[in-house]
Formats: sequence, C-alpha cells, structure tokens
Amino acid sequence: MTDAVNHVPVLTAEALQYLRPERGGLFVDCTVGLGGQARALLEAGATRVIGLDRDLDALAIARDTLAPWSERVELVHADYRTIDEVLDGRGISLVDGTLADLGVSSLQFDAPGRGFSFQRDEPLDMRMDRSCGATAAALVAQSNEKDLADAIFAYGEERFSRRIARAIVTARREAPIDTTGRLAAIVRRVIPRRGYTRIDPATRTFQALRIWTNRELEGLDRFLEAAARRLRAGARLVVITFHSLEDRIVKHTLRALERSGGAALRVLTKKPVTPDDAEVERNPRARSAKLRAAERVA
Repeated sequence: MTDAVNHVPVLTAEALQYLRPERGGLFVDCTVGLGGQARALLEAGATRVIGLDRDLDALAIARDTLAPWSERVELVHADYRTIDEVLDGRGISLVDGTLADLGVSSLQFDAPGRGFSFQRDEPLDMRMDRSCGATAAALVAQSNEKDLADAIFAYGEERFSRRIARAIVTARREAPIDTTGRLAAIVRRVIPRRGYTRIDPATRTFQALRIWTNRELEGLDRFLEAAARRLRAGARLVVITFHSLEDRIVKHTLRALERSGGAALRVLTKKPVTPDDAEVERNPRARSAKLRAAERVA
C-alpha cells in the first residue's frame, strides 16, 4: 500500500495562509486523505481537527500520520457532503475553518487494485469508498449507449464520446469490460491519432467514469452552502479542485453565496490560487490544482 511518505499535499502553504490555524480552534478537513494537510494544520497551531474521508484505506494511513496528535484529532468515515450530520452528531454548531481538498489521492491512483489508472491492468473499480456503491465496471456494463456517451461528454469533456460509447456497447457483447486495460484499449482504438498528444487518449474517459462512479459533482454546491453556514465569524473555507468542472461549481457557488448575503460570506480569491513552478516541478500532479477561499463575515 502507498504510504503517507509518498503523498505530497498540494497548495499546503497557501491553504494555511488563508485558514490561519495559528490562531487555534477547531478545523474540519473534509477530505483528510492520507493526513498531510491535517498534519500541517496541527503543526501550525490548530487546537483540534476533525478529518472526514470516504476511503477506509486512506483513513488507516491518516491515523498513522496523525498519531502524534491523536488526542486532538478525530477521524470519521464519511462523505464530505455529510458535514452537517457529522457536526450535529458531535454537538458542534460552528467551526474555525474548513478545508476541502477534492479529487483523487495519490493512494487511490497508485495503490494496486483500485482501478483509477490505466497504467496497470486491474479490476475496473474506481470507487473512493469501496464499502458501498456500484463500481465503474458495473456502470459500463449496465448503462445504455446514450447515458454512457452523455457521461463521457459531460464529465470528461470528450468530443468523441458517442464513438467511444458505441465501441463500449459493441465490445461488451463479446466479453465483459471489467479491467482498466480492456477499457483503455477500446477507447484508444476509436479515437483518431493526429500526431503527438500530451495525454493518453483514454484519459478523459477514465476521468468521466471516475466522476460518475463517485458522484463527485453531485451535491458539491450544497456542501459549500453547508460549510459556509458552519463557519464562525472570521473563519474561512478553503477548497482545492483538480479539474475545471469542479472549479466552475466552486467559483459560481461562492460568488452566489456572497451576492445573496444569506451566508454572510466574502470571497477572498477573485482568481484561483495555483501552484508555482517550483511546486509543479516537485509534484507534477499539482499542475491542475486551483484553490479558492472565502470568509464568514460578522
């Protein structure tokens, strides 16, 4: 299993700058992953951290990462979109800062058997929470051609989505598409090659299936509204995204909350904060990261 040493959190210094944990208080890390961002919050002065994650494997590693602060950390197996239920269940009404580092962790991409990557031929799973829900293989097997094409286009922004969906439906009549290698080969065969391309032709389809399998965009706006309501006056919300679809929802929802006045929210990042060249060189996966922040005003 990938360990925490191999995991490099993205935009950590920038997140700390906005969250200001040196003032102390209770912080919620809504996607604690392997614990890197939560550790940074605690080292910088956060009094207490509640860490949520859908991935039980990630929580096990986070528990080791955060062992030196065990009395100040509570880890919860939960979807970040259940923030209201998690806080209500602990009698907590307001918090001093909230972080949501969205997207797939290095554990999920790199650990064998998770099915997020086509770098290895393995079962086509893609679930962040392997304790529930349909796998990507099940979606590929059960969805009709139109639904497949629509999902690949909407979530992967893939212009050959109809061609890919048709090829998937044809191929699954011959044999199940239940491995990453088989799916990637099907996609590559039907996308025209026009000289050198920076990304593998299967990349957008895999992104789309991952988002679809994990319902990554579903309820993101409602989460942001809930997280904003839970902030104490002067407390801040920081959200890090890794693809344009997520970032668009975060941008528009935060702006709408600011305009409405109901959440008493002020957007702090008129443009998203992105990694500098040095961070991208150290960690190429940081390339697509965007950070947006907002503050609850009195």
